[in-house]
Amino acid sequence: MVLAFLLSAPFASASAQKQGGILRITHRDSPASMSIHEEGTISTVLPMMGVFNNLVMFDPARKQNSLDDIVPDLAEKWAWSEDGKTLTFTLRKGVKWHDGKPFTAADVKCTIDLLQGNAPENFKVNFRKGWYANVESATANGESEAVLKLKAPQPALLGLLASGFSPMYPCHVGPREMRQAPIGTGPFKFVEYKPNQTIKLVRNPSYWKPGKPYLDGVEYTIIPNRSTAILAFQSSKFDMIFPFEVTVPLVGDIKANRPDAICETAPMNVAANILMNPVPPFDDIEVRRAVAMTLDRKAFRDIMTSGTGDAGGAMQPLPEGRWGLPAEILRELPGYGADVAKSREKARAIMAAKGYGPNKPLKLKVSTRNLPTYRDASVILISQLKEIHIDGELQLVDTAQWVPKLIRRDYAIAVSQVGNGVDDPDQNYFENYVCGSRTYMDYCNKDIDAMVAAQSAERDPEKRRKIAWEIDRKLTNEAVRPMLYYMYGATCWQPGLKGVTIQVNSIYNNWRFDDVWLE
Repeated sequence: MVLAFLLSAPFASASAQKQGGILRITHRDSPASMSIHEEGTISTVLPMMGVFNNLVMFDPARKQNSLDDIVPDLAEKWAWSEDGKTLTFTLRKGVKWHDGKPFTAADVKCTIDLLQGNAPENFKVNFRKGWYANVESATANGESEAVLKLKAPQPALLGLLASGFSPMYPCHVGPREMRQAPIGTGPFKFVEYKPNQTIKLVRNPSYWKPGKPYLDGVEYTIIPNRSTAILAFQSSKFDMIFPFEVTVPLVGDIKANRPDAICETAPMNVAANILMNPVPPFDDIEVRRAVAMTLDRKAFRDIMTSGTGDAGGAMQPLPEGRWGLPAEILRELPGYGADVAKSREKARAIMAAKGYGPNKPLKLKVSTRNLPTYRDASVILISQLKEIHIDGELQLVDTAQWVPKLIRRDYAIAVSQVGNGVDDPDQNYFENYVCGSRTYMDYCNKDIDAMVAAQSAERDPEKRRKIAWEIDRKLTNEAVRPMLYYMYGATCWQPGLKGVTIQVNSIYNNWRFDDVWLE
């Protein structure tokens, strides 16, 4: 589980909340599109979440989300069948899309059909198709009742639907238009997106929550250079810096120049990780393990997060995460022991047996997205790979080309970041590890798939946890996407921005901005 910003103010009286004003936020890069369902990054979720609603969402008053803390959004209520294989939603009446057409149960069915790849016009990229593989059918029972029938029980499905990655899309607007000019039911309407310049939203005067939002609009200015963005914030040109884009060491610099700025540092359910294309030599599990064994994860945490980051496997580590591996299991896995020198000695022996050494290094490019946290982690990795005779050259890739490059498997080693929309094995394992998912390395292990299905259907939380741990242990032992460190980041905002609180959740959740206001 990660700490993310929830913009809510349950502590403030209604009289203190002011109407009007434009919220100005820096943005770190140009997203490939405006369609949340077709993107895998907060670069799209942050500006677009305010355009949409989900069926349900995580309770904003809770510090750490769970399946017990889900509240209504477009669905007023829901009910499970006794066998856990039918989920029925009763929808709000009177909700309208931004173009004035009514929201109905048919839109729920259309959204699920899109996510499953069963629509007349499907998504170009569908990262979260695996989330809904267990849904047998979605039907509309009149205008106000939507029914999901499942192939097997799946208690976590409701949590997946509560994620910021799970907005409802309209039947009458196709994926092509949703990528360019999305139509939602949320507190803000999309106005325009100018790549490398701005993303603009305006207040939805017909929002179904009376009196909300308080703001007249939200504007994002795209500033790829983090130092430039911070300087602009310090000179009061912006109300908020892009969430979690401020590194821990930079918080002190900001506070030194702007003592009145409010900065919050929090763990993120985002991990820097290594992708290895399974062609020679990385089709050899021993070579992949050697890479994992050369890692000094403490060095990554010390440099990248001033020692505040966490080491973990496939699931976010405890205690912020609910599903992370216990320390006694983790330290027995490749690259997690305390003696880095001994681990590297074993890794060099593996590489020598494969024909690599001081006089014959393995030369390759280390590809990464052209963003500061990606670049910095890649530079550290390149230095650590030299310890096992891998000579890496940094290759920077623009954001719009990053995911297509990974999908094409056009890389040897890549430093990426995996961000989880929900702290739950159903989200992480189905999206990132099962056969056919977005591993970017065509990883496929039928035994793992069977275990993932078993934990998903398991209703006993403790039994499910034990299966989830065993999956994590196996993935980490096989060096499938070795995790470098789980990230910490900070967000800073001006004191005149009110209603900002902290929620233990995902960095991809709760970016509606419908409860904040400007003094």
